[in-house]
Amino acid sequence: MTEGRAGSKLKWLWLAVLVVAIDLGTKAMATAMLTYGNPVPVLPSFNLTLLHNTGAAFSFLADAAGWQRWFFVTLAVVVSVVLTGWLRKLKAHETWTAIAIVLILGGAIGNVYDRVVHGYVVDFLHFYWQDWHFPAFNLADTAITIGAAMMIIDAFRKPADDSGNADRSN
Repeated sequence: MTEGRAGSKLKWLWLAVLVVAIDLGTKAMATAMLTYGNPVPVLPSFNLTLLHNTGAAFSFLADAAGWQRWFFVTLAVVVSVVLTGWLRKLKAHETWTAIAIVLILGGAIGNVYDRVVHGYVVDFLHFYWQDWHFPAFNLADTAITIGAAMMIIDAFRKPADDSGNADRSN
């Protein structure tokens, strides 16, 4: 593999760094400015509410005995290594996939930082409708969701060639 090819998609890592910086910055602001569990109305159906999530998405395993902290750290580190390897192997024209990967990578790193440093992930974005409340989340979660959605869209937008293989050009 030539350095030019390997570096062609690694140049997108700046976006992962930006996601981490914005995520950690907004979490620090939320922690400094909000009182835990006390909603601050921003718009109808949207509050800023500081919460600590020891589980995964939707507080999955939040009530476990504590082992989940290191399980999710290990899982995120393994996924990050795999994503970085995948990013290195992308072809020059696979920009959409590169952006999706670095969004997921940046979000994963932001949440891993929280788990290692605090023992929980800081969540503060809280949407609701009447009595229905969506679980609170943060900007790392948003980046992961956008990156995953981009990958799903990418899987559906690529036509198969005559051999049945998906065309991986972007």
